Amino acid sequence: MNLQELLPLLIPVLIIQLALLAVALFDLARRPVTRGPKWVWALVIVFVNIIGPILYFVFARDEA
Repeated sequence: MNLQELLPLLIPVLIIQLALLAVALFDLARRPVTRGPKWVWALVIVFVNIIGPILYFVFARDEA
């Protein structure tokens, strides 16, 4: 497969990744308390593609 064939598959994944990244970082910045240091969660969100933001939403957020 060349890039022209893969592009229609990669664009939705890229959009989902960027949306999750933006929402997770915005939520992390606004939330006063998380389970663990905020800087660690920021690294997880940014460097663990797609799964990092999901891990943040599942494990780091305290129930309000």
